[in-house]
Amino acid sequence: MELAQLEAFVAIIREGSFSAAAKALYRTQPAISQTIKRLEDEVGRPLFDRASRRGVLTDAGRVLAVHAERLLNFRQQALSALDDVRQLRAGRLTLAANELTCLYLLPLLHEYRKLYPDVHVTVQRALASRVPGQVLDYGADLGIITFRPDLDLLTSIVVYRDELAFVVPPGHTYAKRQKVSIEELAGESFVAHHVASPYRNRVIETLQDKRVQLQMPVELPTIDAIKKFVAMGNGVALLPAIAVEAELARKDLLRVRVPDLAFERKLRLIYRKEATLSHAAQAFLAVIEAQTAVRKGRFAFTAER
Repeated sequence: MELAQLEAFVAIIREGSFSAAAKALYRTQPAISQTIKRLEDEVGRPLFDRASRRGVLTDAGRVLAVHAERLLNFRQQALSALDDVRQLRAGRLTLAANELTCLYLLPLLHEYRKLYPDVHVTVQRALASRVPGQVLDYGADLGIITFRPDLDLLTSIVVYRDELAFVVPPGHTYAKRQKVSIEELAGESFVAHHVASPYRNRVIETLQDKRVQLQMPVELPTIDAIKKFVAMGNGVALLPAIAVEAELARKDLLRVRVPDLAFERKLRLIYRKEATLSHAAQAFLAVIEAQTAVRKGRFAFTAER
């Protein structure tokens, strides 16, 4: 049973005759008659009383008419809903990110919401190592990570160039210095995140190469907790620069350069290479690209190959 058949059937009921229905649908009357004949063959019963010229329904016709109207209405509702999605008057955007990369997303989501307030946005918090799998498993439209993914399966776009910042509390010995050597970090107590990352491993390897003993007596579950703990005078930390912008502006924390630990951190937006992005996701990419041109600086929009 095809929708075109039901459309012809309902048109006859509404218009009152086969000829009027043919005119309304811009088809010939023989074509309408053939369509109804195929429909009746499928149903196994006549739908119209052929003795009447006004398209009088049989009992089977009256039963089918109720359901045909509903099906055609559902089709119209579906088409309207799809049009809303195309015009971004509806739809969903799901992003996967960890605690840190959410900070990068906030100003971009602000701009996106101004343009598309009717799109429902969900940012799912996930461990960075699990974000690519979440995207590949269709758990999220887009993901934000800081490491280079498998480019055979995912498209990766560098969207922000961050760096590690060595921060100390205002009363620290290094607070008034602009730069310290990596060897001077030997006696410092580092407050770290309890989840290891590629950048933490890189810092540890660099310290080992310089024969500097790393002291890491405290590990905390969030970057916010690390910042507050260090600001209270409990050691020092190496944190993404984007995460400490507000604290540096308020002078709750002070940044000191360590040339040997000046590691760039690239934030990447990823999505499935073979998949078709939703209209909402495509619009988000466009917002990021446009904001890159406006904000410049560390913002970027560069596809990795």
